[in-house]
Amino acid sequence: MLQFIKSKKHKYGEHIMAERLGIDIVPLGDGFTWESKNIEQDKALARECWLKCKDAIEAGKHDIVILDELTYPLKYGWLSPQEVMDTLKARNPDMHVVITGRDAPKEIVEFADLVSEVRMIKHPFKKGIRAQIGIEM
Repeated sequence: MLQFIKSKKHKYGEHIMAERLGIDIVPLGDGFTWESKNIEQDKALARECWLKCKDAIEAGKHDIVILDELTYPLKYGWLSPQEVMDTLKARNPDMHVVITGRDAPKEIVEFADLVSEVRMIKHPFKKGIRAQIGIEM
């Protein structure tokens, strides 16, 4: 799993669980982009993350590659949907690619075999309650 938003500086709950399961998670972002003070750095990090994702897909060493929160750099125009599509179309057909995040571009949605939507109905963050160890971290 390669993460576009999660910061290398923090260890989240999914990282702890993945370690226990022997799954590699590589955080390559710098935190919540909507709180960013340096959008150009976020764009560069998204590009760096995409190149690592592309390398992982093209190497073909994994049965599944998860591109966590890829939809946001696509939505913000930081990455080209066409470049992503070209890589996905050229991958080994036995490789599963999972893309997470909201508001996926139309091209990605139409190409995908499965599209699911998870929507928030209620969340403690809206009341100012930060992420909690053991729950979100």
